Amino acid sequence: MDRSLALDSLTPLHWLGIAMALVSALVHLVLGVGFFPHYMGVLFLLATGGFVGAVVLVLLDYRRTVVYLVGIPFTLSQIVGWYVVNQPDSVSALGAADIADKVAQVVLIAVLVVLYRRES
Repeated sequence: MDRSLALDSLTPLHWLGIAMALVSALVHLVLGVGFFPHYMGVLFLLATGGFVGAVVLVLLDYRRTVVYLVGIPFTLSQIVGWYVVNQPDSVSALGAADIADKVAQVVLIAVLVVLYRRES
């Protein structure tokens, strides 16, 4: 079974999704290392693994439509979980990492929806 990178099949929309997933992965990695060994640190590191793992699967062209379909609720759960834990009362309560991560995640969800609809 050949599992080489399938870069020729990636569109600019794929690359946007990959970039957004990596932004979120980086934010979660930094938080995970900072909170470790607390359980929140472990959860942040697991989220990092989810985003990076999905990027690898897309790059390998391994069941991309399944990755898109699973990625939508996975990413949405990150947003909902963040809101439940932080409960910000205004935009001014958000830090740069919060904004970067949530914008990346909203864009990623939109990209995943479009890619799923195009490729399924």
